[in-house]
This record gives sequence, structure tokens and C-alpha cells, in this order.
Amino acid sequence: MAALQLKRLKKVVKIAWTRLPYYRAKMEAAGVKPSDIQTLADVQHLPFTTKDDLRGCFPYNGFAAPLEKVVRIHASSGTTGQATVVGYTRRDIASWRELMARLHTAAGITSSDIVQIAFGYGFFTGGLGHHYGIENVGAAVLPVSSGKSERQIQIMKDYGTTVLICTPSYAMHLAEIMAKTPDRERIRLRLGLFGGEAWTEGMRRALQSGLGVFATDNYGLSEVMGPGVSCECVEQNGMHLAEDHFLAELINPDTREVVADQAAGGELVLTTLTKEAIPVIRYRTRDLCHFLPGDCPCGRTGRRMSKVSARSDDMLIIRGVNVYPQQIEQALLSVDGVAPYYQIVVSRTGTLDELEVLVEVTEGIFFDEMTKQQALKEKIERRMQVELGLHVKVRLVEPGSTPRSEGKAVRVLDKRRLK
Repeated sequence: MAALQLKRLKKVVKIAWTRLPYYRAKMEAAGVKPSDIQTLADVQHLPFTTKDDLRGCFPYNGFAAPLEKVVRIHASSGTTGQATVVGYTRRDIASWRELMARLHTAAGITSSDIVQIAFGYGFFTGGLGHHYGIENVGAAVLPVSSGKSERQIQIMKDYGTTVLICTPSYAMHLAEIMAKTPDRERIRLRLGLFGGEAWTEGMRRALQSGLGVFATDNYGLSEVMGPGVSCECVEQNGMHLAEDHFLAELINPDTREVVADQAAGGELVLTTLTKEAIPVIRYRTRDLCHFLPGDCPCGRTGRRMSKVSARSDDMLIIRGVNVYPQQIEQALLSVDGVAPYYQIVVSRTGTLDELEVLVEVTEGIFFDEMTKQQALKEKIERRMQVELGLHVKVRLVEPGSTPRSEGKAVRVLDKRRLK
């Protein structure tokens, strides 16, 4: 594996040097060139790639393959609202399908299963990523997409769904509804593959009990592929990294140095080894985890990573959607009548995360008639839906009622308590 990784690392570094001007400039500034990469440890000499780097390449300056070779484009929003665009060649799609098929097989899916995907389809990589992997395994796909919970449960009954794929929080919401559903015995679920947000062992126990499934976690991010970077197997003890496609490191997020004790944990850094359309070298995921020692009883060899314990930046994950405070600010301040003061409140109602924004409005609007206040509230909520792809509850408050600070503003009040 090490020999294969080194061969592929040398190739991807040469491609980045030759075809990606932004990364060649970073390498030149760091005083490193492709010929300096002679061992896997030499990856530490290469500069990091950040989300800002990829955002600055919008839309296609991060592509190493010509557009006529690109067959799929996905995108995600960043802190400024600028999309991060990711592309896939035909070979990239084939690699992704294979990675997802590994993930599904490790979790226990077989060609006899009927798999219901309750992830959103579109620019988000989760829905389509799982879809094509399931087809590779040979199972039947129900591309239901997200939302409409009662309909989700009815589809489970009518079509004999055996596997559910969605976020863990949405799965818990479905479990609550399912508990009150007549003829519950018609539901044949046996497996649940949950990702898109962090979840605990306590949540796993609740999901397995509430849905009657065997629940596994998986990990990925659109900047390096989408889901399929790592996955749990039936042992439910760490996620197997796809080391033939990704070179993984752990760094201290403050010093940026590779951590000596990888079992102690650090920020996960990934280098794509096979991605053609957008090769990414030493991408700082901002996700904190650790590597597990020893071999897995399932028989798969190679490195395993733990569940992601936290993030090294301020990104919020709400129902599987990445949300940054700066995105909210940008959306708010594009609406007339909104003052530049607000507070973001994250809470958990039952099993679902809720996002509420307390918005100060100009005094004239606040004291105007209620119909105008309601119209403004709805306008802001629509704007948030467009910018974030997520429903946000907006509450208009009086001028001067949100917290002030002499230093950095504390914009986020997170009331969630994961146990």
C-alpha cells in the first residue's frame, strides 16, 4: 500500500505543478518541487490546501482536466457564500462508485436489499454518491430524497425498504413518527447508514432501538470526493480509510505540524491520490479525529479513523447541511431594513437540530404595522432558504436587544447537548 501511495502521490504532485497555477505558486513559495517528493514522509514539505484556495478557483480554475473531460459537477457553499465547485471525470465517477460500493458492502448491504435514500439530491454529494454505489452493489435504489416524513414511512411499507440512508438526526425523527404509525410490523428495515453530521454512540443505540436497524457511520467531504473517504464495517469500531485513494495525515491545527501520537488525535488532512478533475493536496478538513491502533476483526487491513469529535473552525452542521455564520450575515445584510446585529441560536427539539436567527431591524420597521413585520420576516426566511438550502426560523427583535461585545462578537449560541 505504501508503494502504491507513493507512486500515486508523485503523479498527483506533478499534475498539480503542471496544471494548477494556484498550487504551483504555493509550492514555489514553499521552496518545494515535484522531484523533492521521494518518500511518503516528504508530503509534509508540501503546502496545505484550504477551502479558501478552492473558493478562489471559482468556478473552474481548480480543474486539472479540461471541461470536455468533466462529466459531473457538484458544489457547496462556503463562509462567504461563494460556492466551492468540484468536478468529476468519467474515471472519477467510476472510482467514486467503487468507493461507495465498498462502503455499502462493509456496512452489510447486498444485492437483495431495497435501499431508500433520504438524502437530498442535487449539488449535495450525499444523494447521488450513495445512489451510484448502491447500483454497483446490485441492490435496488429508492431515490426518495429528503423531507416529507410521513411519505418516507409509507414508502418503507409499500416498497419493502430494508436499508435507510440519511442523517442520524433525521433518522431519529423518522423513528419518533414510526413509533406512532399503524401497522408498524410492515416495515422491514434492517440496516441504517447514517452520515453527514457528527453523532455519538448514544445516538447509535437510540437509532438501533428506535428503527430496529444495525447502524453504521461513514465519512467524506465534497472537496476531496464526497462520501466514501472512510466507513464503518459491521464491527462498528472505527472507519476504514480508503488508503489507495486518499493519503491521510493528522496535524496539530495550531502549529500545523504532523502529530507524533496519532492515537491522541488531531486535524485530519487528506491528499487525493486518484482524482483527475480536481486533485487536492494536503486538504485541511478542519475535522478532528484520531487513528485507531491494531487490526480490525473484520479482516480489512489498513488505517482506521475514529468518528469526528469536533471541528477546528466555526462551521455548524445542521441536519447534514454545512452552515457558517458568515453566510447568515451575508444573507441578512442583503435585506433592506435589517440592522447589522443578530444572534444565531442552535437548539435541539426532540431529535432534530433547529436553527433560529434573532434579527434586529431598524426602529422604523419594528414599530410599524404587524403585517409589514411579518412580510419582512418571511422575506428573510426565503433569503436564508436560498443561501443555505435549509429552513431557518427568523425572529425579529427590538434594536439593541442582541448581545454586544467590545472584542469579537459572539454570534452563535449553541444550546445542543450531545450525550
